[in-house]
Amino acid sequence: MKKYMIFLVSFVLLFSLTQMLSGILLTATYNPDLLETRNISANLSQKVVFGKSSAVPTLILTVLSATIACFIPKILKN
Repeated sequence: MKKYMIFLVSFVLLFSLTQMLSGILLTATYNPDLLETRNISANLSQKVVFGKSSAVPTLILTVLSATIACFIPKILKN
């Protein structure tokens, strides 16, 4: 039970950390489309423009977090 709790806490912390770092990186590198913004404001459209999303980065971060969390109990044991 102790190993499971260490794994669970490690996984949640690592996953949260990677999600926050990913969000910071995406926010820092975001470049809005100024032409699209100008067209929308000129027409006073009610359309909301959203960016593209993909489940692949979340899946990669989940696998990475789970892999690292799996090895943390082994490191703490030594």
